[in-house]
Amino acid sequence: MYTRLIALALCFLFLGGCVGTTSGLLITTTAPNSASEQIKATLVKPDGPGPFPAVVILHDCSGLGLSSSGAPDRWARELVRRGYVILIPDSFTTRRHPDGVCTDPSPSAAEVNPFRRVRDAYAALAYVRTLPYVDGSQVGLMGGSHGGTATLAAMAAPESDSGPLAREKRAGFAAAVALYPRCGLRLGGWRVARQSGDSGPITDYIGVYTPIAPVLILTGEKDDWNPAEPCRKLTEVAQQAGYPVAIKVYPGAHHSFDSYAPVRYDATRVNLDSPSGRGATTGGNPKAWEDSIREVVAFFGQHLMQKET
Repeated sequence: MYTRLIALALCFLFLGGCVGTTSGLLITTTAPNSASEQIKATLVKPDGPGPFPAVVILHDCSGLGLSSSGAPDRWARELVRRGYVILIPDSFTTRRHPDGVCTDPSPSAAEVNPFRRVRDAYAALAYVRTLPYVDGSQVGLMGGSHGGTATLAAMAAPESDSGPLAREKRAGFAAAVALYPRCGLRLGGWRVARQSGDSGPITDYIGVYTPIAPVLILTGEKDDWNPAEPCRKLTEVAQQAGYPVAIKVYPGAHHSFDSYAPVRYDATRVNLDSPSGRGATTGGNPKAWEDSIREVVAFFGQHLMQKET
């Protein structure tokens, strides 16, 4: 039912331009063991025959159910009215996490971790390239938080020709935007050293993040869920090595700055960057949200609408 609600919401938001909204799609992806599986997706297209550029949007840890943050819908609204086809794959529902994993520390939450979702991103790319009204050479990727981390992982160049999805990445996304991602982990050739495994203070930054195409990171200065500093460092090292990574850090902004919700702290959220492993602050920042729209539109306009410029 939630896919119908999303479609209806998009119809109202687009004020009559929803003839291209399709919910309840199934796209074929693969599990880590290479078994085929299907996940749900929602597709929205602008009026007209195209060909249009497209953007695949990866949802955050709240998923796309009734508990969703609504961020994918908000970004779909902004981009569809500017001439982009949008595909939003649902990485959680068919994997038994319809209400998300933001507060779920169970081992089953690892079944939908950002690295597994890389396969969903490339399945979505393959699907959207079959659409006759999409320019398959002009497809971007974006996501926030859990989906932002998955975006960075999807854009990381394969470390060898036999690496996972190496062939798909060679002809992969043309550009990507990662909103408040977690940069303090291993992403391709980039990794961090911590005092204790995946948690604890960062003690060192190692290697270089090497994307397959231009990447823009947008994050908040006060983000206590996915701190900005590792993303600053990732970008600095990548730029020094000549790779197309850019970052903008919004002063005073928290995690989920692209929200209309008030800023609040939730002690139940799973937070590997917290000493206790729990608790994070989220909430909207109108100035950051407005500026992020300008940044994303300009970035994708530069890299996905090259044939019109």
